[in-house]
Amino acid sequence: MEEKNFTEVKEFILLGFTADLRFQRVLFFIFLIIYVFSLLGNITLISLICVDCRLHTPMYFFIGNLSLLDLWYSSVYAPKILRICISDDKSISVAGCLAQFFFSAGLAYSECYLLAAMAYDRYAAISSPLLYAQAMSPRLCASLVAASYLGGFVNSTIITTETFTLSFCGSNIIDDFFCDLPPLVKLACDVKESYQAVLYFILASNVITPTILILASYLFIIAAILRIHSTQGRLKAFSTCGSHLTAVTLYYGSILFIYSRPSTSYALERDKVVSVFYTVVIPMLNPMIYSLRNKDVKDALRKMLEKATFS
Repeated sequence: MEEKNFTEVKEFILLGFTADLRFQRVLFFIFLIIYVFSLLGNITLISLICVDCRLHTPMYFFIGNLSLLDLWYSSVYAPKILRICISDDKSISVAGCLAQFFFSAGLAYSECYLLAAMAYDRYAAISSPLLYAQAMSPRLCASLVAASYLGGFVNSTIITTETFTLSFCGSNIIDDFFCDLPPLVKLACDVKESYQAVLYFILASNVITPTILILASYLFIIAAILRIHSTQGRLKAFSTCGSHLTAVTLYYGSILFIYSRPSTSYALERDKVVSVFYTVVIPMLNPMIYSLRNKDVKDALRKMLEKATFS
């Protein structure tokens, strides 16, 4: 069969979730509500961290950047998902597919690095609380965030370049709701060993390495907590990690489920549900995780609402 280069394809067709028009309308309203809550939650959390001086600490600096990532991340997917659900036009141009793939990969990898930096921040806060401000200086915090973005988008450039130079076997139908790696690899007819090596490198550098760093940080955190004599002190120390640990479990659990398996074991219908979770749902949940479990954030929100009410 004659192979076609990817650049010869003018557009792709995103099948989305279902061909049932009624169910598509239901999905439209569900995703619209999720996206609106994601926007409101992340923008509110970023605003609180910016305006309330009590939240000008290293921990909230990282949380604010996580909200910024989630805000950007969900906006890469949600508008296209909403269009697919409400419109008969399910096409996406080659340039649009490339841009969506590049930004989704860059933001996902950046979040992996950022969550690892946040784990180190929690270790510094628990192991040396008196020296925490000196250990996590503004310069170090800014450097960790900048390195997270740099590492994420450098690796995104690598995987995007390698993926979009593959040859495809004529089909332009993507059985998913966005241009993701597994369905694109399904369309390729010449996935060489060199490409597989790039995939393993990306997985190791952007998922496995941050995971190891997070696990190592929490091993040191547990050791530091065990050195605390009072039970109340231990519970208080561990509670400072609760939100981060919840966010890490949700995000890495879904990421590893999708990308840590060989391409031959992909089940696109099942994977689409998991993809929805980490691309749309988690960006909505993170602001709730960091606000509902955090007294300082709730106090800052209460103060902002009272000021808005009286004004």
